[in-house]
Amino acid sequence: MLDYPLLTALAAVHRRGSFDLAAASLGLTPSAVSQRIKALEERMGTLLIRRGQPSVATDAGLRLIRHLDEVMLLEQALALPRPGAAMATLRIAVSADSLATWVIPALAAVEGVLFDLVIDDQDHSQDWLRRGEVAAAITGHPGPLQGCDTIPLGTLRYHATASPGFVARWLPDGPTVQALEKAPALTFSDKDRLQADWLRAVTGRRFAFPTHRMASSQAFVDAALAGLGWGMNPALLVAGHLAKGRLVDLAPALPLDVPLYWQFTRLSAPALAPLTRAIRAAAEVLRPVA
Repeated sequence: MLDYPLLTALAAVHRRGSFDLAAASLGLTPSAVSQRIKALEERMGTLLIRRGQPSVATDAGLRLIRHLDEVMLLEQALALPRPGAAMATLRIAVSADSLATWVIPALAAVEGVLFDLVIDDQDHSQDWLRRGEVAAAITGHPGPLQGCDTIPLGTLRYHATASPGFVARWLPDGPTVQALEKAPALTFSDKDRLQADWLRAVTGRRFAFPTHRMASSQAFVDAALAGLGWGMNPALLVAGHLAKGRLVDLAPALPLDVPLYWQFTRLSAPALAPLTRAIRAAAEVLRPVA
């Protein structure tokens, strides 16, 4: 029979990336966490954590962590918690823009669980689900994904926006290729393809462009307002600024619609049902899928 305190230590090391941080989160000493990992590895007869900076679980370790997550969720759903067990933690992958615009009300509507959110681009969040590191993901991929179900949520609309002063300085003749090759853009990270996809839709070409990098949805809006650069901002975040003229839509006829889907493991579906209902209700603010 598996020892769940040992599995909890394994999950903490993998998700915090170090024995010290795992120990702090569990209220243990690093030595105690190390002993638990060693005992579990001896019991399972295989390496479960690759020690390093960061320390991460092996494939065998990930399977055990996935089992722990599923057991805790099922016990939570059955209202049969183990004596002394902590509140179940639900780990899901979500994009920063979805988190900043519509996901928080869904999380707040679900009681009795803690959320451990993995923030990643919607084009990559499915990878976390595929590896078994999350129970569910808000993703831009419709699937199918083995062992998972998919529910379409709607589309998150983006507008290419900049301040009036930025437009006057960098784009006086509109979003031409020549101007956009020089005008500084805003990019969330190297995974962020929204700006490049919009440029191709507007100009019919792909080309290099200068860009600031900042991994924050609100910073994107603030930077656009300050005239630092142009960027793809969710309509839900910038509608008020556009209406009041603080931001300008660079191509009003060419917004970028990103479809979103809720994907989750079938084994966890009963335990995830309250969150699934809340996600679907919160997603009503999204645009319908065309």
